[in-house]
Amino acid sequence: MSRTMRTTASRTVRLLAALGLLAAGCGTGAASEDRSDPAPDTEPRAREVAKAWDGSPAAEIWRKGYFPMADLVQLPDDAFHNDVDKEAYLMRNFVLRGELPETSAKDAKVTWPNGDSLTLPLAGARETYKRLDRADSPAPRLTVTGAKLGETTLATSRGPATVPAWLFTLEGYDTPLKRVALSSPKHPEPPIGPADHLSGGLWELNRLVEVAADGRSVTVLAHHGSCDDGPGVDVLETDGSVVLSGYRVGARGGICTTDLRSKKVKVTLERPLGDRILLDAFTGRPVRAAE
Repeated sequence: MSRTMRTTASRTVRLLAALGLLAAGCGTGAASEDRSDPAPDTEPRAREVAKAWDGSPAAEIWRKGYFPMADLVQLPDDAFHNDVDKEAYLMRNFVLRGELPETSAKDAKVTWPNGDSLTLPLAGARETYKRLDRADSPAPRLTVTGAKLGETTLATSRGPATVPAWLFTLEGYDTPLKRVALSSPKHPEPPIGPADHLSGGLWELNRLVEVAADGRSVTVLAHHGSCDDGPGVDVLETDGSVVLSGYRVGARGGICTTDLRSKKVKVTLERPLGDRILLDAFTGRPVRAAE
């Protein structure tokens, strides 16, 4: 059983098309330059990707491993106090004004509610802080004053799991910023290569933003350009996978800037994601979560 559904980041563009026809009736002669391309037929590639993954060794590795399906950073409950702090976080610009603890533990467990567990290498506080602090700008900054080892719950390819996390104390905040204390795992080698850049109208997805608690929807950050009406995402569901196909809605010709833009798109599923693999039709790989 499979089903294909089309989702866009905005309302249907029929009204825009109608306005375009109206402009053409005014005899301006420019309507042909603004004509939008039709949405691509994403289903053939999506079915190809699903067929390659379903029942493959890569899928078996995915279902038995630890693969995050959510951001590895969890914000304080009261984040953020102001736009300056928010900007600092978006830039990942931090400053350390305290000591980070050492730990003798080399490994830690990831556990699932059904009793399954995996023992994986534990990342130290300083190593984890370096993954958190990615900018080198004088301001604005969030100030870290200390940290302690704890746990948090994280969405994974096998459902919610309890994972080790460093709890960083932020100056001015009552609750800590949590960052998973594990390295991001290497994804299994996909059983299919990426799509041809020159055909199909597919665009690579940016990243996974969120899987709903009930698994009935996923939110992704999808790429688009400056000469379109935003991104669209089609979904093909099978018993073993959910394939997402990103594309541009209302893509137009003419002079465009080369900037690459992104926008959140929420995709509703026919049934909960469960342990099905969330795949990007363009790359043929699992959709990556933020690190």
